[in-house]
Amino acid sequence: MQARAVLAVAAHPDDEVLMAGATLARHAAEGARVDILFVADGGSARFAAPDAPGAAEAIAAREEAARAAARILGARPPRFLRFPDNRLDSAALLDIVKAIEAVVAESEPETVYTHFEGDLNIDHAIVGRAVRTACRPTPGRGVRRLYAGETLSASEWGGGPRFRPTRFVGCDAAGALATKIAALRAYGDEIPPAPHPRSLEAVEALARSRGAEAGLDHAEAFEIIREIDA
Repeated sequence: MQARAVLAVAAHPDDEVLMAGATLARHAAEGARVDILFVADGGSARFAAPDAPGAAEAIAAREEAARAAARILGARPPRFLRFPDNRLDSAALLDIVKAIEAVVAESEPETVYTHFEGDLNIDHAIVGRAVRTACRPTPGRGVRRLYAGETLSASEWGGGPRFRPTRFVGCDAAGALATKIAALRAYGDEIPPAPHPRSLEAVEALARSRGAEAGLDHAEAFEIIREIDA
């Protein structure tokens, strides 16, 4: 777990907590600098157009919730690229990659967490691919560990390859998992009640299930995209 600089790149505010909230909290507790980057605005898809009445207010409220969640996790204030929500397939992939590359170059993370590319949500899939490209190993790039996390209601519903975790990070129910739950509560109505797959009950159940797979009480799971021992 030891890392000096960590970056989570998520499509929408609340994805970062769902896929890696406990792990990010552990990194922060261990003294790492934790940064969070959101690619899409997370709210405009609910309106007829990104500039429709009420859209700006909804996006601002989602961003404020993201800042509150980051404080709970122990991360620095998040950054927002504000690409249109659930419309990343209408943007040039190169533009998304370059925007992410700029943040990677500035924050210089050793460890990066992002989406599983097989997620049903199109924004998740595109962000996963863009991060893989932005963090490709070339001379002078400091990313040594790249992981893909699962997001409830997206990873389990994808029609392609299944999410197959190869890394498990323990999260004690009274420690990192509790911090994750508190961060999710910061998003208010974005976290629906049970039996929705993004409910707090489902999040806790997944943590227990992933923990059992690794002989732990609770855990978050990731696919290892790349690990480099230099």
